[in-house]
Amino acid sequence: QVQLVESGGGLVQAGGSLRLSCSAPGRAFTYYNMGWFRQAPGKEREFVAAISRNGGSLYLANSVKSRFIISRDNAKNTMYLQMNSLKPEDTALYYCAADSAPGFTPPYAAMESWGKGTLVTVSS
Repeated sequence: QVQLVESGGGLVQAGGSLRLSCSAPGRAFTYYNMGWFRQAPGKEREFVAAISRNGGSLYLANSVKSRFIISRDNAKNTMYLQMNSLKPEDTALYYCAADSAPGFTPPYAAMESWGKGTLVTVSS
C-alpha cells in the first residue's frame, strides 16, 4: 500500500471553487491509477473521479462531470481535483485513493490505498 495525504478542503460558498491535492511521498507514483471518492454525512461512499497512471485516461462521475477536473503531475507525485461551480450537495469528506491493479477500469467501487480525507463544506 501507499501513503496518501490530501489537502485543500475547506468552506466555500455555493458557486465557488476549490482545488484538492493528494500527494504520495516517497513511492513510485506512476505505478498507481489514482482516484477520488467522497462520503457525505449519513450517506454511502461515492466514487467521484479516476485518472490512469500516465494521466492519459480520465473518468468522472456524471454528478460532477461538467464541473470537476481531475489531473496529476507525476513529477511532483501529486494528483489534483479542481472543483468548480460547487453545490451544497458536494459537501462531503473527500478521499484520495490509489490502485495498482492492471489496466484502468472505472468506475471503481474501491481502491487499495486510502488517505484520511479532507473535508469540503459548501454553504448555500
